[in-house]
Amino acid sequence: MAARDPLQAYSAKRDFGRTREPAGKRASSKGGNLFVVQKHDATRLHWDFRIEVEGVLKSWAVTRGPSPDPDDKRLAVQTEDHPLNYADFEGTIPAGEYGGGTVMLWDRGTWEPVEGKSANDLADGHLHFRLLGERMKGEWLLIKLKRRGNEKRDNWLLRKIGDAHAAQGDVLVERSLTSVLTGRTMAEIASDKEARYSLSGKKGSHFAAEMKAARSHNVKVAGKKAKPASKRKKSSAALPDFEPLQLATLVDAVPEGRQWIHEIKFDGYRALIAARGETVRVFTRSGLDWTEKFGPLVRSIAGMDLPSCLIDGEIMAADAEGNPSFSLLQSVLKRGHGAQGEGDALSFHAFDLLALDGEDMKPLPNVERKQRLSGLLAEAKPPIHVADHIIGGGEKLFAAMCKAGQEGIIAKRADAPYLAKRTQNWLKIKCILRQEFVIVGMTRSTARKRPFASLLLAQREVGELVYKGKVGTGFNEELLESLALQFDPLKIDDRPLEVPKVEARGAQWLKPELVAEVAFAEFTGEGRVRHASFVGLREDKKAKDVTPEKPVHLAQPVADVAISNRSRVIFPESGQTKGDLADYYTLLAPAMLPFLANRPTSLVRCPQGRSKHCFFQKHDSGSFGDHVHHVPIREKDGNAEDYLYVNDAAGILACVQMGTIEFHGWCAKADDVEAPDRMVIDLDPDEGLDFGDVKRAAKDIRARLSDLGLVSFAMLSGGKGVHIVVPLRRDHTWEAHVSFAERFAKALGLADPERYVANMSKAKRKGRIFIDWLRNQRGSTAVMPYSVRARANAPVAAPIDWDELDTFENAHPFKIADGEALLKRSQGKLLKGWGVAEQSLPDI
Repeated sequence: MAARDPLQAYSAKRDFGRTREPAGKRASSKGGNLFVVQKHDATRLHWDFRIEVEGVLKSWAVTRGPSPDPDDKRLAVQTEDHPLNYADFEGTIPAGEYGGGTVMLWDRGTWEPVEGKSANDLADGHLHFRLLGERMKGEWLLIKLKRRGNEKRDNWLLRKIGDAHAAQGDVLVERSLTSVLTGRTMAEIASDKEARYSLSGKKGSHFAAEMKAARSHNVKVAGKKAKPASKRKKSSAALPDFEPLQLATLVDAVPEGRQWIHEIKFDGYRALIAARGETVRVFTRSGLDWTEKFGPLVRSIAGMDLPSCLIDGEIMAADAEGNPSFSLLQSVLKRGHGAQGEGDALSFHAFDLLALDGEDMKPLPNVERKQRLSGLLAEAKPPIHVADHIIGGGEKLFAAMCKAGQEGIIAKRADAPYLAKRTQNWLKIKCILRQEFVIVGMTRSTARKRPFASLLLAQREVGELVYKGKVGTGFNEELLESLALQFDPLKIDDRPLEVPKVEARGAQWLKPELVAEVAFAEFTGEGRVRHASFVGLREDKKAKDVTPEKPVHLAQPVADVAISNRSRVIFPESGQTKGDLADYYTLLAPAMLPFLANRPTSLVRCPQGRSKHCFFQKHDSGSFGDHVHHVPIREKDGNAEDYLYVNDAAGILACVQMGTIEFHGWCAKADDVEAPDRMVIDLDPDEGLDFGDVKRAAKDIRARLSDLGLVSFAMLSGGKGVHIVVPLRRDHTWEAHVSFAERFAKALGLADPERYVANMSKAKRKGRIFIDWLRNQRGSTAVMPYSVRARANAPVAAPIDWDELDTFENAHPFKIADGEALLKRSQGKLLKGWGVAEQSLPDI
């Protein structure tokens, strides 16, 4: 008797003469453990979850899609087995056919049963498995329910196990809106648009073709089609006011992964468009109203009869070959208000939507704002455009832009909200260096009819103008004359900053009011621009805001650790998000791990942010995943409990994924918890004391430890005190360790009772500094170097050199925004050898 064909039901339901679905047959993939998820808009929207078992795809229809929240169980209705080659299917099933509708390949990867389990467990109605997909990761459960009444199909529950990839809410289906195969949306698949990527990278007239090619690579996020102006209801909301703009951080590399959206960096002026019907206003990035400067653009937008909206974008001028031309844009603008003509070839490229008909769009994920923007401007015609973008593949776009001689690209987190400040959710990667400088003077020219030879440049550092060199190229005759006229009323006798005598000789000084954009090869060791070329004046930028722009080293994601809810605000006072926190720890892991690794660690977890419920966790509950380790430690009651520790950046990030902000470590390592290896003396001042009192106390204690033959190191706690760290050989017991710490603290209190107290009672420490020796007890912890603190504005516990202690005004000068500076400090001469010393407790 022939074995039953597991694909019989699949084939019987389909007419392969009409549908493009594969007929297929029983087969096996290379690894035999394929899984896919297909988003399927049929009679109703659902997600088809499929895993490879015995040569076919076992399939379930998940009605609301998979949820990463362990508390959210999703109904999964088992359907017929599918052939293995169905895993590559994406397209439209004709109406009238079984499952008629649009199918998107929403996720794919491999699966495996967890240790001790197997695919045979499906027959028992319970499968515990692990996924490694582009979106679904970590451990999951499929649990079969008993049939009720006349149910013809088996109902199961799909549930996420609490691990490093778990997250609260419905973020997977809400934010993952495009195909992992082609990058298309459901609407694009339904209209059968292809999504191929090819950029010629050629200069000149090919720029327009490059723009078109960028659009064809998964560029547009489809939105609701806008109604024609004649059919659109009049907006009830008022015309929006100006709002501060989000700014991008200059970085040194293109970020990887499909969580990034990439756009061409336009060589123009940033503009915020407020529109409501025929009323349109154009604002610069600083809030100046430049509506009158852009007459044709304003008329084009007014003619679209838009509802009340606030649109972020860039105004650009194109030369005869279609290339962006900043100098051409400058020549248009210098004619004055109302002088722009229809033939000036200015265009507006919209890339974000801040408000729509009275609704605040900023909290929405970037990809959803773009969806709304595309719908709003669905009928836009040149010179109004929706800026193209691609999802993932930024390296190719960047290479093409550089080859084409363009400025670079902008990378934006697909899931991030719009934040009115400079963040690492928006990154800019430049092909050539271009920055703004303040013009502080000019040198006289010996050439006939040339009003000046070069311009002297400066930037503000810590509020003061700092000389940055000269620029003497990039000027034509017309520009020279125009600049000379603008310089005349700015001439002054006294130089506005310090300039080396050789370079200041013969200079005509100018009031530092005009801002120039300058292209250059590099900064020299003295901080001067090299091979500089003048690009143009920046009328939209203020001289007081011109500071050096230094590329930030881009920390790439740690392998196998996904950070969900990156846009969740963890520090409401300063706006830093979970993504910012993860990026900080990724960057600082090399500095932190020498102290944190292999050390039993307690965590301060604040899953909803520091202002919400936070709690201290020291035991391993098994929910952190494979990157977080545990060590059994005997407690006071004689029982052993598993304590957490990490050994690498992935372990740190796994803790951050689970809501961790702070890391507090034992005074011993996990490989020998009974042998202390460091002593921490925490100076905890009474509320009324000045930080100067703490600094004096820290230096006093350092001297007293030195008298006992012990080297110590200082760390600003990120709170209100200083930690004095004493590294030790592991040659003594906890009893000796605690005894020394207690006796030392009490001796300080006896020697200077007006300043110090060794008793933790708040009543007894009034006006004094509590010498907290209790952190040295077995099982007690102290905050680790470079740990972020769960306090306002995201301060950091930062190691410092004793010689610089006096320069700090408080114990929390460093924030997570200072990650680059902290990493550089950790690698510099000043902190070389910090926290390291071969010494033993004195026998006293």
